[in-house]
Amino acid sequence: MTEPLRLGIAGLGTVGVGVVRIIRRQAELLEARTGRPVVITAVSARDATKDRGVSLSSYAWETDPVALAKRDDIDVFVELMGGHEGAAKEATEAALAAGKDVVTANKALLAIHGQALAEQAEAAGRVIRFEAAVAGGIPVIKSLTEGLAGNEITRVMGVMNGTCNYILTRMEHSGLPYETVFKEADDLGYLEADPTLDVGGIDAGHKLALLAAIAFGTKPAFDDVQLEGIQRIAIEDIRHAADMGFRIKLLGVAQTSARGLEQRMAPCLVPANSPLGQLEGGTNMVVIEGDAVDQIVLRGPGAGEGPTASAVLGDICDIARGLRIATFGQPAATLQEAPSAMSGLPAPYYLRMALQDKPGALAKVAAALGDAGVSIDRMRQYGHSETIAPVLIVTHKCTSAMLDDALAGLAATGVVDGAPVALRIEEL
Repeated sequence: MTEPLRLGIAGLGTVGVGVVRIIRRQAELLEARTGRPVVITAVSARDATKDRGVSLSSYAWETDPVALAKRDDIDVFVELMGGHEGAAKEATEAALAAGKDVVTANKALLAIHGQALAEQAEAAGRVIRFEAAVAGGIPVIKSLTEGLAGNEITRVMGVMNGTCNYILTRMEHSGLPYETVFKEADDLGYLEADPTLDVGGIDAGHKLALLAAIAFGTKPAFDDVQLEGIQRIAIEDIRHAADMGFRIKLLGVAQTSARGLEQRMAPCLVPANSPLGQLEGGTNMVVIEGDAVDQIVLRGPGAGEGPTASAVLGDICDIARGLRIATFGQPAATLQEAPSAMSGLPAPYYLRMALQDKPGALAKVAAALGDAGVSIDRMRQYGHSETIAPVLIVTHKCTSAMLDDALAGLAATGVVDGAPVALRIEEL
């Protein structure tokens, strides 16, 4: 009889319990598809007495995940704890040192320590698989490392945080302000314990850094991702975007240029009739462009017990079949140190600002933009009070450097109240 693949699962939250349930429910199917039984030997979590809705009594229990990682009776360490330091990192390192393969859903751990862990794994002849770390149930890692291996990837972009997409689409459909919808999302349990991981773009930025490393053969460089969250998006921005045929999305974009690797995660305007523009609720979407394939669109649930556990099982099945792939699609030693670059491709921008209602205010704004080389495509003033005049401007195409100069010039005019909201209009 073929030897079973023995798993040790660290972390028994939503995803960990989902993995247990799938393995129990689909034991025969998994064996038929991999050619060997897939079994759980031991598990680890802080509280052994907690009712998790599934019996764990048949598995050995370790309170310390590092002890689990070192057990002789596991072949694969399944890390589902989260966090880029502490127990998750120590247990993953211990598992590799003990000769175990690793399957993880931990985007932060790999975005920050992925290069060192990949080098450790490959030196030991082990693999790290992390399909579940990016876009939940969407097989985007497998698509890049396997299905599109013959392509030179030119751009990767997408909506990679379902919570932000839920907030933005809920604002649009309900007409409710950001603060109200944010509280709704929190009450529904959609937000991380630290909400800035979601609405600040950090969670999605981790995912973008991993995709960029695979797509462009570079070392993961989360610190180089240009991050901007959705906290400043007002219901007025949602409405103005819709009036112009756009929708606002927290969009991640990674591409290379002569200057280096561009990685940005920021709210953008996208055409309402595009695949990204039509994305609703908590769904994720990743768009990959390659020289041979042109463009493919991957869409699906980006989180939740079933979709994320499904991705974990996909990695486990590949290991059970004997499939061995370098962590980021090519040997870690060959990954390049790409210089970080700001986007040099010109694009139109949406600007919303509050002007002090003074004579010549608009002229000063136009002059500040003109001095930076930014020309105005259209401008609208609406709903002004006795002291403040809200103004909406859409620029012609300009570079991000030109826009930064323009924003600095606007701040120096003395007529702009607060910082303008500036959103790139992304061409898809």
